[in-house]
Amino acid sequence: MCVFALSVWLSVIQVKDDHEKQQQDSHVGGKDENIDRGNWTNKREYMLSMIGYAVGLGNVWRFPYLAYKNGGGAFLIPYVIMLAVAGIPLFFLESSFGQFCSQGPVNVWRALPVFQGVGVAMVLVSTLVGIYYNVIIAYSLYYMFASFQSPLPWSDCFYWSNSNCSLTPRGTLIVANMTLWENETCPKENIISIPVQSPSEQYWDLVALQRSSGLDETGPVVWHLALCLLLGWLLIAAALYKGIKSSGKVVYFTATFPYVVLLILLIRGVTLEGARDGIEFYIGSQSNLTKLGEAEVWRDAATQIFYSLSVAWGGVTALSSYNKFHNNVFKDALTVCLTNCGTSVFAGFAIFSILGHMAHVYGKPVSEVAQAGFGLAFIAYPDALSKLPISPLWSILFFFMLLTLGLDSQFAGIEVISTCLQDAFPERFKSKRSIISVGTCAILFLLGLPCVTQAGIYWVTLMDQFCAGFVLLIAALLELVGVFYFYGGNRFIKDIEMMIGTRSSLFWLWWRACWFFITPAVILVWSLLTFRPPSYGTVQYPAWGVALGWCMIAFCLIWIPLIAIWKILCAQGNPWQRMCAVCSPVEIWGPYLEVHRGERYADGQRYKHRSCSGSS
Repeated sequence: MCVFALSVWLSVIQVKDDHEKQQQDSHVGGKDENIDRGNWTNKREYMLSMIGYAVGLGNVWRFPYLAYKNGGGAFLIPYVIMLAVAGIPLFFLESSFGQFCSQGPVNVWRALPVFQGVGVAMVLVSTLVGIYYNVIIAYSLYYMFASFQSPLPWSDCFYWSNSNCSLTPRGTLIVANMTLWENETCPKENIISIPVQSPSEQYWDLVALQRSSGLDETGPVVWHLALCLLLGWLLIAAALYKGIKSSGKVVYFTATFPYVVLLILLIRGVTLEGARDGIEFYIGSQSNLTKLGEAEVWRDAATQIFYSLSVAWGGVTALSSYNKFHNNVFKDALTVCLTNCGTSVFAGFAIFSILGHMAHVYGKPVSEVAQAGFGLAFIAYPDALSKLPISPLWSILFFFMLLTLGLDSQFAGIEVISTCLQDAFPERFKSKRSIISVGTCAILFLLGLPCVTQAGIYWVTLMDQFCAGFVLLIAALLELVGVFYFYGGNRFIKDIEMMIGTRSSLFWLWWRACWFFITPAVILVWSLLTFRPPSYGTVQYPAWGVALGWCMIAFCLIWIPLIAIWKILCAQGNPWQRMCAVCSPVEIWGPYLEVHRGERYADGQRYKHRSCSGSS
């Protein structure tokens, strides 16, 4: 049903595109094409790119786990509330910001030069995330290639396993006097309990990762992962060789294929014995409204919304900057956010139907087989798939789906870097997009090599917790403060109305409330509840590892005050005039094309003086 709805929606968009080509809206005119900078070939490519960017691995491997953990169906209440008060307002803000001026996340701050460091922080976050995110794509590639074997290599305790491996993990192995006994009674002083591990868990640790004991033990490069990492970057470089013109074609497949696989997995899953128990555990009998009184539930809902929509990363602004000026950015933002939310819920049914079957096979409750993150994607779910007939087919489909989900998100992340370089140096890089894309991918591949050593999973976890956490909170909060308290909320709303037409004051009432008060408050509260010391399973990080994580945060955030100070020092006049200048739009701020600037932006210098006087 989800695939059918998606195909119908795409058909409607195509018909609308064809109609707009024949007959433009009265306020658009025939000069909406940005020949100098480029636009999306059609609306469908933009929407698929945005959906591909927003719908990522977290929708499949994180949301279902959070739902069952936080009250089942009851979790949808805080999830939808956070979507309405934080997710959609921020997504709408960033989409409008980028589309209005046709600039990336750094140059959009020509509207408020003192805040330009916020854009730089977003680009740095996207860069750091791109380094380790492609390592996860490498994991998916490795498992996909490994799935072309029958039986699956993690379906049994083969030659690579150790004595702790068991097909039916139930408790622990007992070591007594150097002899292994299972479920035997031994003298207490001679007993050592060793947790039994499933084949899929040992395959992940011993074969795929060749995991070391901790961050202190780096070990050599795991070459099969390094080759998969290289292949992942080659795929991204090929897709972005001509920028959005080439990636816009690739997303026709990569953004729609995951829905096909999820539907296939759901159909197969619900026919299995035990599937009902899994689905009820996910969103049915486990629904617990009393969970809504726990702060952790609301924190998890906010975290999932921020991460899954990829706001404050710069990608939404970068992709929207290639829209035509009069594109209905509000409708697009709403569509992408709701599609993202629906995908998360839909994926949960596909995941838990098969996990329910796995629990039935093991004779265990679903709670003992359900995991999140790497544990779900590379241990629990592969284990469940290995129990199915023609298991290699299901495994190939699943990991190919993870690959396409990851690639879509990476396309936008790398596009952030390319867009910012082109915006900053248009004369130098305008005709060298392919060189920028390939060069960026090559550099990030080299920077990602430490993440495919034997300690690589610890680096991935460290970067994920620090880079994709606190920095995003600060960037999102400053983005709201800058636009609505310095640039001016009324001015920004008028900018949006220049693109989508005038809306009633009632329409803007909700968005004003969110942008000015509700969303900043949500971010502030979330920031107080979010941080936890990093760990991978039971492995704790050394003090120098935690310090390094904070250094990564500082590296991203330090540019915000540094650039603000630099802008103030470069401005002219007395201190008040300098502050006035850097807190006002630059003369060239506004719509990219002259035909769209209208009376409000016809005289940039006059507009600048108005802003200095406090008028909106």
